[in-house]
Amino acid sequence: MRKRTLSFWEIWNMSFGFLGIQFGFALQNANTSRIFETLGASVEEIPILWIAAPVTGLVVQPIIGYFSDRTWTRLGRRRPYFLIGAILSSIALFIMPNSPTLWVAAGTLWIMDASINISMEPFRAFVGDNLPDRQRTLGFAMQSFFIGVGAVVGSLLPYMFTNWFGISNTAPEGVIPDSVKWSFYVGGVVFFLAVLWTVIRSREYSPEELEAFEKEKLKNKPERVEVVDKSKNIRNQFIAGAVMAAVGVIVSFLIYENGLTKELYILFVGLIVAGLLFMIVSSLRKKEVRNGFTVIITDMMNMPPAMKQLAWVQFFSWFALFSMWIYTTPAVTGHVFGTNDTTSELYNDAADWVTVMFTVYNGVAAAVAFLLPVIARRTSNKVTHLLALTMGGLGLISVYFLGDKVGLLLAMVGVGVAWASILSIPYAMLSGALPSAKMGYYMGVFNFFIVIPQIVAATILGFLVKELFNGEPIYALIVGGCSMILSGLLTLRVQTNKRINIDEQS
Repeated sequence: MRKRTLSFWEIWNMSFGFLGIQFGFALQNANTSRIFETLGASVEEIPILWIAAPVTGLVVQPIIGYFSDRTWTRLGRRRPYFLIGAILSSIALFIMPNSPTLWVAAGTLWIMDASINISMEPFRAFVGDNLPDRQRTLGFAMQSFFIGVGAVVGSLLPYMFTNWFGISNTAPEGVIPDSVKWSFYVGGVVFFLAVLWTVIRSREYSPEELEAFEKEKLKNKPERVEVVDKSKNIRNQFIAGAVMAAVGVIVSFLIYENGLTKELYILFVGLIVAGLLFMIVSSLRKKEVRNGFTVIITDMMNMPPAMKQLAWVQFFSWFALFSMWIYTTPAVTGHVFGTNDTTSELYNDAADWVTVMFTVYNGVAAAVAFLLPVIARRTSNKVTHLLALTMGGLGLISVYFLGDKVGLLLAMVGVGVAWASILSIPYAMLSGALPSAKMGYYMGVFNFFIVIPQIVAATILGFLVKELFNGEPIYALIVGGCSMILSGLLTLRVQTNKRINIDEQS
């Protein structure tokens, strides 16, 4: 029994919801720093205010993935999560630009990012569930296309409302401009309607059918399996947890002793918590305790080898992206246009131009989305990803040397190619290495390696900009560019034909 080949329009319908998801995501990425600055945040405070989103993702993503693997309703397996996330995200998009204070905006970002994740993470597993291996690169490319289109319009909305419809892009101190408010309102409506289209127009295989597909796949395409003894696995889990907790405690102590920035505590206290969870679960497994908590924590350690290798690729590429999302606005307004006065027309014109820059990279991503599978067939997924990330890294670095609007747009072309690849190639490489019964869970855990670099960026980059870069955010973009090139090189070491099996059913 094999999965049937889907038509172009079936893949279109199952991916259409990403248009709305990225509409909201683009508004968040392009305008959150602007909202924070308008409400009184300094450049050094912006990264820590962004921290709410990735921390939420760490909690939400594996839980949503775990339960979506085990859900079956009249709406199917993944689609209930699409719909719930869309409703919550739309509400948050209406609230965000009306935040009266900085901390209300930070809290709304937390809620909005959690809600977007409820919709977005099952979408990745949706492709793995519904498409045969030979169509998965196309499926993720279709998602990249809708991500690009949604992000183009979402990023451009404030500029469009100001320059096409005459809606003001300035406001009194501490007030969000009307152009930004109306952009978020439109985003909330589009998010809900696009996801609703996918919910209504798509179908899903039942759990029994997916199990049959998995058996057929293993029969026809044997994999190299590394069998790990359960007792050894439990012992290794405890040791890994102890090491993480010890490193977290030692580094936290050094931060305290040397009076370093308090934001660094977030990263290493988180490491302590993760280590303690590993140790607790290993003790429970010794007592033969098995529940959702032990399975979620244990499966994090027993990731397929390809997933562990791709984790490093994701880490450095998303570190670069997060540096761009945090610092492009202050880097362009300050380094290129020479102003930090958020009430001035020059600052707001420059900030609007950042939304145009983001529009360009998203538009390029949409344009090249279907070109990447063609290049991958002629070379390989690895080589394609390396080339794309190198272009993106050079684009970020080049912002330092540019001094005009057109040049800034050209820099975003390379970023757009990288963005299209980041949204498709790693997922295509990963989905073939995952068991169907845990597709949602592992796709959620895989996004740890999107979230963790965001936490690292939010804690480390603020420190670097303040202490080493003399408050100049442009250097954070250079660090991001180098990180993106490194992630491309790490792609070459990924192997996708090996999986781990331990002698227990998890």
